[in-house]
Amino acid sequence: MENGMWGYQDNAGYQAGTDLTGFKVEATDGHIGKVDKYSEDVGAGYIVVDTGVWIFGKQVLLPAGTITLIDTVNETIQVGRTKEEIKNSPEFDKEKHVADPTYHEQVGTYYGIAGMH
Repeated sequence: MENGMWGYQDNAGYQAGTDLTGFKVEATDGHIGKVDKYSEDVGAGYIVVDTGVWIFGKQVLLPAGTITLIDTVNETIQVGRTKEEIKNSPEFDKEKHVADPTYHEQVGTYYGIAGMH
């Protein structure tokens, strides 16, 4: 598993202990939703985004490595992926996310490849 995909980038502005819940999330081409929950575990950082009506109430898991900027003043998170890439990501599954180690591998691989264009 690519560890860098699951860690916050040094230049993204993440500060340990910052509560990201409720932050607006912006893809490279527009708003995608709000942070429902997040993890700052070393090597396993992520945000879960509630997309609301944009993709019919779906939640998506975004590895911390996809985050390009965290603006704590405006409570906004920029991610370096398009809305289409996020929409086509492996579906978020609350049970798999916790119990199935291959799920993170699948998501990490998807975003690793999506970021290589």
